[in-house]
Amino acid sequence: MEQGDRPGGRVIARADEMGPGSVRKFWLICEKNRVNGFLINHQGNFHAYVNRCRHMETPLDFVRYQFFTEDGRHLICLTHGAIYDPSSGLCVEGPCKGLSLYRLPVLIDQGEVLVACPSGDLSHLSD
Repeated sequence: MEQGDRPGGRVIARADEMGPGSVRKFWLICEKNRVNGFLINHQGNFHAYVNRCRHMETPLDFVRYQFFTEDGRHLICLTHGAIYDPSSGLCVEGPCKGLSLYRLPVLIDQGEVLVACPSGDLSHLSD
């Protein structure tokens, strides 16, 4: 296990350190594959996704550390403007419309936010 890992996943942040609209980037090792992800607090709920647009497999924050649209209502890929629903990861506008970001399991335990590797074949998640 890496530092910060424990049963249930990797500790990414304390829940009280991430207010609504905040983002934390991280990485996991899932079946020997490095998976870059990001954790968001959207309207008080935590969601984690693989940091890869479903259109061209570039990081959503390709240009700078920005994941949300200016109004904070959606996630955006800065490469080609794909717009995603923060709660579901569904692409609602842009070249990947109808596809979803790869979701990572989130667990809140003793005030800490943990993110885990998903189950199943993960080869499509590696960088």
